[in-house]
Amino acid sequence: MRAFNRPSAILRFSPLALAAFALAADIVPLGVVSSASAGELPAIASRQRTEKKSFTDAEIVDGFFKTAFGAEYHLAGRVDRIRKFDEPVRVFAETDRADRKAQLARVVADIGKHVQHLDIAMADSSEAANVRVKMVRDRDLYRTIASFYGAEKAREIRTSLDPQCLSGFRKNDQFEIEHSDVILTVDVGDFTFLDCAYEEVLQSLGPINDTSSVPWTMFNDNVSMGYFDVYDQYILNLLYDPRIKAGMTVPEVREVLPDVLADVRAWVKRVNDLKE
Repeated sequence: MRAFNRPSAILRFSPLALAAFALAADIVPLGVVSSASAGELPAIASRQRTEKKSFTDAEIVDGFFKTAFGAEYHLAGRVDRIRKFDEPVRVFAETDRADRKAQLARVVADIGKHVQHLDIAMADSSEAANVRVKMVRDRDLYRTIASFYGAEKAREIRTSLDPQCLSGFRKNDQFEIEHSDVILTVDVGDFTFLDCAYEEVLQSLGPINDTSSVPWTMFNDNVSMGYFDVYDQYILNLLYDPRIKAGMTVPEVREVLPDVLADVRAWVKRVNDLKE
């Protein structure tokens, strides 16, 4: 999963690991995709049964700083500032696939349910949205990337990353995200689609940096989830707490983080009915 920056914008990509295909026993042949939800897929259910749900403060904070700051691939230089939406998030799906649109709507609703201070929902039109999700066939992915970011950058992306899905956002001078674009391929199995959809939509909200050193997050190229896991709920709830503001530096975040984390722990425990 990769990210890059154009002037005032960041983009990241997902070259789903081969392990994702090997483990996803429920993958449907290309062009014959069902509309199963996350909880109905064996590959996801098995992950949920063995999911680690108990984390120390240090483990949560480590993952937050590694994903919320910086970006993997960028044109305008590294930016160690918090980036997030400071307004309601509205998502529009550009696709003729009703099944995939319905799956995306469930993903968005699930994210909204589990992130306390994030107002996120589907929009009825592109004009009403600040997150646009364009769904394409795999054969059209490169052409779509080129239409968004230019032929030269698209060639660089394809050569170095070979992504299957990607997302990027445009921010203002206050580091508030103004608009995000997500590109998903539709002619894949349900597990792969949901894995991409969750990760790309979540990262389009701000935690754009992938890390290989945190084994519990979906923002790790070696990890495939297909659902909104508890660890990443901690990260998104920290990011969207009102005390964590766009433009904050690492020292500024560290100053308020203890109180924020205590409240986030209580929320994540309650919304997931955790026993500890």
